[in-house]
Amino acid sequence: MSATPPEHFERLYREDPDPWGFTTSTYERAKYARTIRALGGRRYGRALELGCSIGVMTEALAPLCDELVACDAAPTAVQAARERVGGRPGIEIREAVLPHDLPDGPWDLVIASEVLYYLDAEGLDSLLDTLERDVRSGGVLLAVHWTRPTRTHPQQGDEVHDAILRRPGFLRTLAERRDPYRLDRFTRR
Repeated sequence: MSATPPEHFERLYREDPDPWGFTTSTYERAKYARTIRALGGRRYGRALELGCSIGVMTEALAPLCDELVACDAAPTAVQAARERVGGRPGIEIREAVLPHDLPDGPWDLVIASEVLYYLDAEGLDSLLDTLERDVRSGGVLLAVHWTRPTRTHPQQGDEVHDAILRRPGFLRTLAERRDPYRLDRFTRR
């Protein structure tokens, strides 16, 4: 299956301003809280959030980062994220289609929450090549993905995490499974 086209996401956000219930879902709130705890209370200089959607996680990440760049492929989601967190010092919200429009590093932290499985294998490899280059030594890549089987994503969550595990530049420093998601923290060697 090829990568999910950006138009798919734009259509979802035009039909429903919060198509996954990021602001209302108990599952999402618990996952976001666990994601923040997995960062270990550390402060990050320059951070990148891939697939920021409407900015709910962006808002939670901002206090931990000196500079935060958050991106999404859907213009409607980008606008909603800007309305949520725009104007705050150190936060930039960008429209970007992965892996082609990946913002330039270097990065101390990259968050990929339920986004990488929308890339096909070639796109994921390209993105991981760039992250291996652009995440600073000692920096963190935190990946969180749904693990139940799905036919709507080009890849499954476990496939994405296993692809990162095969990368020599990243060492897994935290591994968790919580039904229905997987959270892995990787440190750049």
